[in-house]
Amino acid sequence: MKAKTFFKITMWSILGITMLNAQQSIDKKVILITLDGFRWQELFTGADSLLITNKEYVGDTTELKKRFWRDSPVERRNVLMPFLWGEVSKMGQIHGNRNLGSKVDLTNAMWFSYPGYNEILTGKADDQRLTSNDKINNPNKTVLEIANNDPRYRGKVAGFGSWDVFPFIINEERSGVPVNAGFELAKGNNLTDREKFLNELQPMVPSPWGTVRLDAFTHNYALEHMKKEHPSLVYISYGETDDFAHEGEYDAYLKSARTTDSMIEELWNFTQNDPFYKDNTLFIVSTDHGRGTKPLKTWTGHGKEINGAGSVWLIIFGKGVSPIGEANEGQLYSNMIAPTILKVLDLKFDAGQTDGKPIELLFDKN
Repeated sequence: MKAKTFFKITMWSILGITMLNAQQSIDKKVILITLDGFRWQELFTGADSLLITNKEYVGDTTELKKRFWRDSPVERRNVLMPFLWGEVSKMGQIHGNRNLGSKVDLTNAMWFSYPGYNEILTGKADDQRLTSNDKINNPNKTVLEIANNDPRYRGKVAGFGSWDVFPFIINEERSGVPVNAGFELAKGNNLTDREKFLNELQPMVPSPWGTVRLDAFTHNYALEHMKKEHPSLVYISYGETDDFAHEGEYDAYLKSARTTDSMIEELWNFTQNDPFYKDNTLFIVSTDHGRGTKPLKTWTGHGKEINGAGSVWLIIFGKGVSPIGEANEGQLYSNMIAPTILKVLDLKFDAGQTDGKPIELLFDKN
């Protein structure tokens, strides 16, 4: 073979590999999900024996025990989160069972929602500027904004949340990322029949809280948007678990967790039956903060004064994930989530923009 011909073939081969790698990167999709204030204790051991029969926190203890109490922690977590433990544990990874030596922690010192979501979405704590849950535009760039600023993903990013502060956390005004949160309705000229129905229904269904809508609306708005627009990066934040816990309603807290498990299952099943997402979608599931355990009443609260509120958890499954199941050792941090997403989507970010590192052990080396 002549040198010139060999050179042409080699260059075309390199170019082909480069284009293939770029295309593979673009083909990857990420669904980031959070359950506000859901404790690692319930995730890994199911219903709490000290709370499920406590009439201060449960209206009908007999009914709640029948539904969620089993003899062993494994049985209890299986009945509480059947999709996560029945399916995800086989195909993905579940981190944060501190009883086994697996730890996931916040790096911010606030241990409440806005700072927690900022850490998850930016990869960096900001304890100097983010010290409340006030509706202030986030001075930091989230992974959603970084993606939306990239020509490959512009217009293919979306956020959904039950809490009405998310437009500020994501900084919808600056980032250009569309955020449907709180009691917002679906917008646009091409609304589906289901979106129109949700828009009619949401104002008719009272929420127990003034700043947080029921998760069923957040979930269905997000799912309908995914069916219609097929965004490559989606963030969904379910909020009920935190608010029911603040109210001291342990029965509603458990029931909401069970419902959210089924919502995650529905999202997974949708992606596995949609050609755009099938076999190319990474799911990451976590929480913005933990809750107290001792004294017992601190389970309703969180914040830096509550022992254990900085202890969280992390679940990952789907495209490229090594299926190790429940982790029994290791230390991870919430600030590793955003850098992991950036790596998966092949997104660049400024040096020093995040403190966390991508979670290398998550990915199958092949």
